Amino acid sequence: MSLLVVQLPDRPRLHPQARTAAAPAQELGWVLSPDGRTVQSEGRCAAALLPQAGTTVLACGPADVAFHRIDWPKAPPARLRAALAGLAEEMLLDETDALHLAAAPDARAGEPGWLAAIDRDWLVAQIGAIEASGRAVDRIVPMLWPDTLARGHFHVDPADEPPRPRLSWADAQGVSTWPVAGSLARSLLPEPLPGDTLWTAEPAAAAPAERWLGQPVQVTRQAELLLAAAQSPWNLRQFELAPRHRGLAQLREGWRRFMTPAWRPVRLGLLGLVLVQVIGLNAWAWLQEREIRSRRLEMTQLLTRTHPQVRAVLDAPVQMERENEMLRTSAGRAGDGDLETLMQVAASVWPEGRPPQTLAFEPGQIRLGVQGLPPELLEQMRATLAPGGWRLEPGADQVQISQARGGAPR
Repeated sequence: MSLLVVQLPDRPRLHPQARTAAAPAQELGWVLSPDGRTVQSEGRCAAALLPQAGTTVLACGPADVAFHRIDWPKAPPARLRAALAGLAEEMLLDETDALHLAAAPDARAGEPGWLAAIDRDWLVAQIGAIEASGRAVDRIVPMLWPDTLARGHFHVDPADEPPRPRLSWADAQGVSTWPVAGSLARSLLPEPLPGDTLWTAEPAAAAPAERWLGQPVQVTRQAELLLAAAQSPWNLRQFELAPRHRGLAQLREGWRRFMTPAWRPVRLGLLGLVLVQVIGLNAWAWLQEREIRSRRLEMTQLLTRTHPQVRAVLDAPVQMERENEMLRTSAGRAGDGDLETLMQVAASVWPEGRPPQTLAFEPGQIRLGVQGLPPELLEQMRATLAPGGWRLEPGADQVQISQARGGAPR
C-alpha cells in the first residue's frame, strides 16, 4: 500500500498571537513511498496538491511534541484522558485543556509510561488543512520519540535568517531540542555520551554539526527522515482527535503494520501456506475426479455385461434398476414395494392373536388397522425391522410399514 508522509511545519511560538494564528503553512514537505521503505517521489507543495496515497501520515517536529514520564493510571478508557490530565498537570507549562495528550503504544495501567503533549489548536488546524483537501489522516507520529537507542539529530528551521542549527536529542530519558550556539546543548547532553549514539544531520546542518561535534555525522535527507518517522510505534491521533470511523481506522492501521518490513516473513509464510493449500486442493480434486470417472466406467461396464441389450448408456444406475425390475416382473417375482413382500414383512413381526382390523396398501407401504398394541411391543417390532431396511411408524389406530431410506436388501 502506498504511503504519504507529510512534514508539519514547526509551530510558531514567540508571536503574541501564536495560538490563534495557527493557520497551516502554504507549503508542506512530503515523501511518497510505494512500500513504506523506498522513496518514490518527494517535494513541497500546498495541502491541496499533495499526492494521493493509501495511507497518510503526519510527522511532527521534535520541538513540537513534549514527552513526560508518569505512572500510568488505572482508569477506564472513557475517563483515561481526564486521569492523564490530572497526573500531568504539574508537569505541563500550558493548561491541560489547551493541549492534546497521547499515550505511548506500550503504556500499561499501574506501570511507568510515556505521555506525549502537543498544542491542540495548532494540531487541529494542521489536520483540518490536510483533510479539507480530501485526504484522510490515518496517523500522526513524532519525528523523534523516547527510545533505548540514543540519537542526536541536527537540523535548521527554513524560516531562520540566518540559519541557526539546532540539536534534537532522544534517548531513554525523553526528547529535547536545543540551539547549537552557546554552551547549553553541551551541558545538557549526557556525560559520557553513549557509544552507540546515532548522529544524523540535514544536508544544510551537516557542516556546522561536524564542526560542533568534532566527528562525522550521517547526512540524511528529509525524505529518509520522514519514512523513518512513519515506522514509529507512536500514533498521536488519540482521544478527542481519534478518527471517527474507529473500526476502519484500526483495520487500516493493522494493514499498515502487516505491510511493514518486520512482517515480511509472516507475509511470505502465509503466501507459501496459501500456495500449498491451492496445490493440495487441486491435486485432491484431480484424484477425486479420476476416482469418479473410474467408478462411472465400472458401473457402465457392469450394466453392459449384465444387460447386453442396452446399447446407449445415459445413467447406468437408473438403467440397471429399470432392467432388473423388468427381469423381476418377467420372472413373476414380487418386488420390495409389492403387497406380497410387505405382507411377509408385517407377518414376520406381527403379534399372534392380534389380527389387524383393516388393511390399506399403496406401492411401497402398507397400513394395518389395530388398537391397543403396547408401546414396548411396537418398539420391539421397530427394532426387529430396522436392520432389514424397513420402517415402522405407529399411529393412533394403525401401524404403517414401509421401506426405510435406502430401501430394503434384495
